[in-house]
Amino acid sequence: MLYGAIEAGGTKFVCSVGNKDYQTLDKISIETTNPVETLEQVIHFFNKYKEQLSSFGIGSFGPIDCDKHSPTYGFITNTPKLLWKDFDVLGTLKSEFNVPMYWTTDVNASAYGEYHFGHGEDLSSLVYVTIGTGVGGGAIQNGEFIGGASHPEMGHMIVHPHSSATQGGICPYHDFCLEGLACGPAIEHRAGIKGNDLDPQSVEWDIEAYYIAQAVYNITYLLRPERIILGGGVMNKDSLLEKVQESYQKLAGDYLNIDDIKRYILLPKLGGEAAIKGCYKLAEKVKNKE
Repeated sequence: MLYGAIEAGGTKFVCSVGNKDYQTLDKISIETTNPVETLEQVIHFFNKYKEQLSSFGIGSFGPIDCDKHSPTYGFITNTPKLLWKDFDVLGTLKSEFNVPMYWTTDVNASAYGEYHFGHGEDLSSLVYVTIGTGVGGGAIQNGEFIGGASHPEMGHMIVHPHSSATQGGICPYHDFCLEGLACGPAIEHRAGIKGNDLDPQSVEWDIEAYYIAQAVYNITYLLRPERIILGGGVMNKDSLLEKVQESYQKLAGDYLNIDDIKRYILLPKLGGEAAIKGCYKLAEKVKNKE
């Protein structure tokens, strides 16, 4: 018995096969191009294990339709990646593999991985925020995702512009949402160069920390989780986490007492493996429900 895991990102699809102990046995990274070409490669990879696969966990970039009663359940919906807009990812995979599949967002999958195998072990609640090409968030309470009509869209919460801001963010839908101001392309838009090439001492990182700290503040006051994990490529910059922690404390003041800010706002314990580990666990969960 093997679990299939798919971290379907806007840049790449990471496909992995794991055993009942959540250990990866095989793994491949596939460039995200158009749906037909990308999923052909995904299916080819998993076909090697077709007779052994018991279930899949799939975490996809979004927005996605995760309402099982909806006629477009399993679709990527209103994405800016126009080739993928209104594409039936889940249906395409189910036409090839007749096994149970758990369908959720990529950030929910990362949250699930951290909850079970990372910083969330022995806790009842956790929020995971990814800051990269886009921004998204997933929240877990007592082992279940928080959501209602659909998954959360934390990346589109409104935040205050920094005092140095002369224009809105780059989101085509909102002038001052978190994603439009804090994602990787937004940093490049402000600074004129990619974040990877920015000096760690650049004031741009103070601006970035201010936006991320507002997200942490909003999540804290809305959900009061025991831990907030900040993942994604942008968070790999040296000293950014510390700047976020400091900026959050300035915003929060003395209203809520966080005993240890360094244990409250953290980088992922699992690093880039959080989503894949989460997908294994979700594959197990959906298999056990069958």
